[in-house]
Amino acid sequence: MKNLPLHVKIIIGLVAGVVYAFVSSALGWNAFTINWIDPFGTIFIRLLKFIAVPLVLFSIISGISGLSDISKLGRMGAKTMGFYLLTTVIAVGLGLLLVNTVKPGTHLDDEQRIKNRISYELWAESEGVEMKDRKDFLTNPKYADYVEEVSGQPQDLSEKVAEVKSSAESSKEAPPLQFLVDIVPENLVFAISNNRLMLQVIFFAIFFGISIAMIPREKAQPVIDFINSVNDVFLKMVEVVMKAAPYFVFALLAGVIAKMANTPAEVLEIFKGLGSYTLTLFFGLAFMIFVFYPAIVVLFVKKMSYKEFFRRISPAQLMAFSTSSSAATLPVTMECVEDNLGVSRNVSSFVLPIGATVNMDGTSLLQSVAVVFMAQLHMVDLNLGQQLTIVLTATLASIGAAAVPSAGLVMMIIVLQSVGLNPAWIAIIFPVDRILDMCRTVVNVTGDATVATLVAGSENELNPRDLDEH
Repeated sequence: MKNLPLHVKIIIGLVAGVVYAFVSSALGWNAFTINWIDPFGTIFIRLLKFIAVPLVLFSIISGISGLSDISKLGRMGAKTMGFYLLTTVIAVGLGLLLVNTVKPGTHLDDEQRIKNRISYELWAESEGVEMKDRKDFLTNPKYADYVEEVSGQPQDLSEKVAEVKSSAESSKEAPPLQFLVDIVPENLVFAISNNRLMLQVIFFAIFFGISIAMIPREKAQPVIDFINSVNDVFLKMVEVVMKAAPYFVFALLAGVIAKMANTPAEVLEIFKGLGSYTLTLFFGLAFMIFVFYPAIVVLFVKKMSYKEFFRRISPAQLMAFSTSSSAATLPVTMECVEDNLGVSRNVSSFVLPIGATVNMDGTSLLQSVAVVFMAQLHMVDLNLGQQLTIVLTATLASIGAAAVPSAGLVMMIIVLQSVGLNPAWIAIIFPVDRILDMCRTVVNVTGDATVATLVAGSENELNPRDLDEH
């Protein structure tokens, strides 16, 4: 066990956690699992998160202050944002292609879909929403009994839906340039203490690093030495935490499944009910992970094979799956990209923190699949214009999604509203969202590593010797 590679140990932890969770639920040990095992998974995520912000801060300052040519920073920034934007649009497009081909929302009996459609028309009428896809089920005598049945049902808006909807409304009502205002920190200490304000930390770090690079070297050197030393300390902390990663991952997975249902049958029933949606999204996410990203890397990085790419980033991918957070995985992603892929610290310290904040390819793919799926469930036919609106809104919304679990649900409400659909529908996908969130975080992290590799290759900052030595 001691001589096994880290990614193999983490896989063993993952499998053991899943097996234990099913055994514990079968034997009625869920309460014990949640009270005595799951907390260690929470501790693990907290450890990674508290390391992530200072690591981002000092890594970016260290990388930028070491640049001899400041114009290179602007060039790297343009390439980084260009690559991230392109992969996001491709992810949304892939999601729409899959959901329109498979049509997972139609795999339900017609009677239930008719009731869903009637509930949608009732909602649109009560909210004063203009329906572009009007079928007038409410006035059709054929469906009078259904209308009466659905009208008598309470409109259940769970507490979680209401909370997410409130957050989405705040985002939607913000002025058009509010995102620029939000990037600039009002209080650096507060920004560092809040994982949701990672962009503010990045802004300060870039500004601070540029300022160091602009003053005489002899004056800047003591600060640079201090920054580099502190950065090395945080990297060592990541290394120490990762030694216990397999055990923490076991606790995480055991807790996640224990919280989903009380018996193995209930867990399987959850996935069975949303089976077609789950499989469609799984396929799209798997395509991004196993086909799209490695194909780009192999195409542009000649010394990198398909198998080698996965071997070198697998610890970050497994960590992303376990924690369901790009921010918590960031320290591990940086370590893999620098030590395993050979990307220079100048590039990784700039590209990866930005990616963990704005690059949400998995979230974008989810939004495109989920929105059309929910429309299909309610017999709503979205036309080409509406689906193009989804592409645009999902792309922009993904950039604003915080790098924390389930933040994409907040942005999904904005996407639903952009095409005139009921935002409360997000409750439909709640039962499977936690597991799918874990999978789409793997997409996000793999995308970050891919873009970092591409930018490093284009800037001659990809060291072939590092690739050969590992």
